[in-house]
Amino acid sequence: MENPTSRWRHRLPRTRGRWAAVVAALAVLVGAGTWTATADDSAPSMHRQDQMLKMNGVSVDTSYFTSGGTGRRPAVLIGHGFGGSKNDVRAQAEKLAADGYAVMTWSARGFGRTTGEITLNAPDGEVKDVSGLIDWLAGRPEVELDAKGDPRVGVTGASYGGAVSLLAAGYDRRVDAVAPVISYWNLADALFPDGVFKKLWAGIFVSSGGGCQRFQKELCEMYERVAVSGKPDAAARALLTERSPEAVADRIDVPTLILQGQSDSLFPLGQADAMAEAVKANGAPVSVDWISGGHDGGDDEGDRVEGRVGDWFDRYLKKDKDADTGPGFRVTRTGGVDSTDGAALKRGASSETYPGLTSGGRKIPLTGARQQPGTGAGQDATTGGGGQEAPATGGGGSGRKAPDGLTQTFRNPAGAAPPSVSALPGIGGGLSQLSSLGVGLSLDFPGQYASFESAPLERSVHVTGSPTVTVDVKADHGDAVLFGKVYDVSPDGKQQVLPSQLVAPYRVTPAEQGKPVELTLPAVDHEVDAGHRLRLVLSATDLAYASPAEPATYTVTLDGALTVPTAPGVRTAAATLPWWTWGLPAAAVVIAAALLLTARRRTATPAPDPALSGVPLQITGLSKKYAKSADRYAVRDLGFRVEKGQVLGLLGPNGAGKTTTLRMLMGLITPDAGEIRVFGHAIRPGAPVLSRVGSFVEGAGFLPHLSGRSNLELYWQATGRPAEDAHIDEALEIAGLGDALARAVRTYSQGMRQRLAIAQAMLGMPDLLILDEPTNGLDPPQIREMRDVMIRYAAGGRTVIVSSHLLSEVEQSCTHLVVMDRGQLVQAGPVAEITGSGDMLLVTTGTEVTEALVDKAAALPGIGSAVRTEDGHGLLIRLDGATAAQLVAELVRLDVPVTGVGPHRRLEDAFLTLISQGSA
Repeated sequence: MENPTSRWRHRLPRTRGRWAAVVAALAVLVGAGTWTATADDSAPSMHRQDQMLKMNGVSVDTSYFTSGGTGRRPAVLIGHGFGGSKNDVRAQAEKLAADGYAVMTWSARGFGRTTGEITLNAPDGEVKDVSGLIDWLAGRPEVELDAKGDPRVGVTGASYGGAVSLLAAGYDRRVDAVAPVISYWNLADALFPDGVFKKLWAGIFVSSGGGCQRFQKELCEMYERVAVSGKPDAAARALLTERSPEAVADRIDVPTLILQGQSDSLFPLGQADAMAEAVKANGAPVSVDWISGGHDGGDDEGDRVEGRVGDWFDRYLKKDKDADTGPGFRVTRTGGVDSTDGAALKRGASSETYPGLTSGGRKIPLTGARQQPGTGAGQDATTGGGGQEAPATGGGGSGRKAPDGLTQTFRNPAGAAPPSVSALPGIGGGLSQLSSLGVGLSLDFPGQYASFESAPLERSVHVTGSPTVTVDVKADHGDAVLFGKVYDVSPDGKQQVLPSQLVAPYRVTPAEQGKPVELTLPAVDHEVDAGHRLRLVLSATDLAYASPAEPATYTVTLDGALTVPTAPGVRTAAATLPWWTWGLPAAAVVIAAALLLTARRRTATPAPDPALSGVPLQITGLSKKYAKSADRYAVRDLGFRVEKGQVLGLLGPNGAGKTTTLRMLMGLITPDAGEIRVFGHAIRPGAPVLSRVGSFVEGAGFLPHLSGRSNLELYWQATGRPAEDAHIDEALEIAGLGDALARAVRTYSQGMRQRLAIAQAMLGMPDLLILDEPTNGLDPPQIREMRDVMIRYAAGGRTVIVSSHLLSEVEQSCTHLVVMDRGQLVQAGPVAEITGSGDMLLVTTGTEVTEALVDKAAALPGIGSAVRTEDGHGLLIRLDGATAAQLVAELVRLDVPVTGVGPHRRLEDAFLTLISQGSA
């Protein structure tokens, strides 16, 4: 990536996009919209406005985020990935808003609540909608303008949202900077690489959109045509190309940060390379970042990626010349294992400029590899069974090859089955990150591939880019469809690793056969150690792609060495020290300082209340203002009571004040007003009664080299309390860790670490156990186990308070609920009472419910609130004095086609109904 230290942008005065005037006239606000405010203990108030914008014949569901201040600021649009909605990018939107941007998110056509068909970012569809959003931003008084109707705006997003950011820059001259993440440059090249149909990903693509019927008719017809034939035609390529950023390549001339995934068989690194070359040719700053994860899974480096995007916008939207936008090129490299926690180590490597995919080419001679019949991935392909040398035949012994092995013959089987295995969408990413550790998954079937191999490398080679090789291909009839990949083979030949699980397809037509053809292999970043060999495999089949169903014989002749790019200008950053070498001493200093401050600030504690000695928790009039604010509250006049044996769920949207309440309950911060009584004792920092309270906060720290039991014993010793009071065995029995207690914590799964953290909170068997998001990061079976842990703990007469966003789990594990919104109590009581014992009704209708009807229903006498159901064909209504019969009569009077009325007891719907009053 270019390091943008010099001032850029000498452009002609910008004009509005070609649809801007039309969009401005069409865009109208549907309904009044909704404003909410969220914040943490120190951040300024976060405002969110939800509204439906009517434009271009569809209703677009949007959210608009701002935070603090009254001055003008740049704007950012964030698009979501395919199959998602605006809710997927809310956290990033809030971060950017807190950093001083006006941020808008939206659900694309056919997703979330936005209407219309999916047109795959058509210029007159989703792209035109983005111009309409820019029009809306231009009218906001807090958004900075470059000219009338021209807001200072950047666009970012992942995958589908990343592509629309590039398209917006090409079609609307008002866009000032873009940051596409794991996105595509040409969708036809991504789904039909070299004329080969990427059937597995294409099918996932269509199904994640809700099925072919959800797409524009011509797109659905195109997909079904190609899926049946197994071969893309010219019309299919043209249709996808015209909706790709490449179609407007000469118009994208804004600063562009490109973040592309290494674990990505859908949109591989070649897509980012074409992106970078085109934008650079237009004279704009370009930075390229190869992240660890991608569409195949793995680490998406979310925090680092979002931070880099923020820095990019700081430089080019806020015009902050001191903003560090990073090097011209950066790549995340995996190598080795952290001995403290067993995690794969990641380090960044960088260079001042983007090297492309062919820099520093090194030629490595190949010869024909000798294979044994039945050779598969990870097996020794150099000798036959019993240590005997295998026959000198290509493709596992099914064909013939010349004595030097440079010509090999193999077959495409009837029906192209069984297929070779390489990329596994959603699975391969986890494996690809460990490819430098000698772990991988691939499979090539005997008789279906040609194989060529290098001698053991005298010195290590770091491949950064796309290897190339020239071959001569012949088929006994028709096209030859091949799949190329380069394996890293261990010295003993028993392990072969396919870097990033990537393979490149090729279609060699009869006109190209019998002539030298250069094949470009997958772009990767991979270290091949000295003593290892490189193995080039050309297979007739691959699980992810469509191969000809008719059997055929292929002959491949190697014509030269394998050229691997080494990008010599890219340098790996020095390894950092393990966190504990500096973290533990620093933590000790912080703890010591906190103890001193606590001792100095400790004030007289109110006398215990004997009447509450048996009550685990009573909160009265609790209030806490935000830092440096005289009138803004994180928690305001909160009060509720918890009894023995209850499992209480603390619920509320982000910013409701839940975490602030728990921090005050645990004595970590002091309330501004009101009091908290635990078994009659007032809570203050360091209060003795806190010994009866156990707490779990996500991310509990353990010493990874010690066993689970040793960690608990060490923790208890640090409390200074007698060992016999720990009740370690009892806590462990409830947590259900079993034999894992004897193993080092670094070998634990996320679920096991969570249960160990819960066991730590249970030490001493506290009478009140507080759990903040205990199921974060757990899979469904682990969540069920955590639910059982809470129920078993409370069964002994103790009390549990749990804060969670998983409403279904709260409904199954909690006996009572406290619902908060914007710092205040909305409702408290038994779960059955809150989920609806007659006051919560579900009204179904024969037609779709309009926003106007929702407003009318909410305004009826005796109605507490009304919200539309997710499918739009019903209302969730909370009665506040009216009866069900009166409600039905009023709805009939309003000409509502009522088809059914009944009680509704889903916690999710009850929760949304309760908080809707506070967000209207």
